[in-house]
Amino acid sequence: MSDRHPSQHFETLAIHAGNTADPLTGAVVPPIYQVSTYKQDGVGGLRGGYEYSRSANPTRTALEENLAALEGGRRGLAFASGLAAEDCLLRTLLSPGDHVVIPNDAYGGTFRLFAKVVSRWGVEWSVADSADPAAVRAAITPKTKAVWVETPSNPLLGITDIAAVAQVAHDAGARLVVDNTFATPYLQQPLALGADVVVHSLTKYMGGHSDVVGGALIVSDPDLGEELAYHQNAMGAVAGPFDSWLVLRGTKTLSVRMDRHSENATKVADMLTRHARVSKVLYPGLPDHPGHEVAAKQMRAFGGMVSFQVEGGEEAAVEVCNRAKVFTLGESLGGVESLIEHPGRMTHASVVGSALEVPADLVRLSVGIENVEDLLEDLRQALG
Repeated sequence: MSDRHPSQHFETLAIHAGNTADPLTGAVVPPIYQVSTYKQDGVGGLRGGYEYSRSANPTRTALEENLAALEGGRRGLAFASGLAAEDCLLRTLLSPGDHVVIPNDAYGGTFRLFAKVVSRWGVEWSVADSADPAAVRAAITPKTKAVWVETPSNPLLGITDIAAVAQVAHDAGARLVVDNTFATPYLQQPLALGADVVVHSLTKYMGGHSDVVGGALIVSDPDLGEELAYHQNAMGAVAGPFDSWLVLRGTKTLSVRMDRHSENATKVADMLTRHARVSKVLYPGLPDHPGHEVAAKQMRAFGGMVSFQVEGGEEAAVEVCNRAKVFTLGESLGGVESLIEHPGRMTHASVVGSALEVPADLVRLSVGIENVEDLLEDLRQALG
């Protein structure tokens, strides 16, 4: 319990943190402050610190407070997309000549940001298997300022021991950045395990309904939070009020949705392991997954993402994607509806030919909250 939040239970925080009744009407849902500027009480006399909605907006403030509470952080910042959040973070942490260690199975958009954008500023980067703390340590140089991990990773569902890699990063004087998009703060809280920054694509599970694009950064260090807020305002890629409101609505049901996503994904993964046309299933909830023990230690459940490899190669994998009916063929993930995609030709096309190239026979599932029997039957018919 605290003066700021009435409970430390996640489900209660998700509904109440940042959500104060409207002082004018008593409305229990924060209003959408669709406004660009604010009346001042005399020159420089700001009401609640609001002057211009790029700098701050009450609806965005409510979301940022909610995100910070859910991740157990001191400061949350909401952006127009996940990559906008990553861009702001990199510009805050890095200068020309600095170095970053990134995972060997990073999201294609993150890889593109490093390979095609920040490298042009003179920032160096190298790739390591983040599931192996020794490999991360070996990739660190005297110029390393940050170690970047995704856990579970996209799309190979790799698992990083956050506490172990945090120790490696901190021993080298570097910060640990954890992309927590796949797990969400309901399943995993990286700051409590030693991470310095948590990154989210709010588009995914946090929003949860495939109707908003957004991103976030959450930190525990108030000084770093101030630096990030300065860059957020200076760069301007902020979350708009309606997008903020949509995500704030989504976080209220995050716990119940993630329970159902995880339950359905576990059953889907189990079925796929027994299907003759599936050569390999990647899901951290399976006992034979190489990261299963670590995932069980640092996650509440194993999430809603499942990837698998299809006998017959790339064309067979593409055929499975095209034959699905309940699973919608599409990019992104984390909505209530189930999605299927071919990473090599879709979300991860930007890593083809690089050290991060994904298997050509890989199919990625975002398992939704439909009746699981319908999902299982759809996959059986798609596999043939």
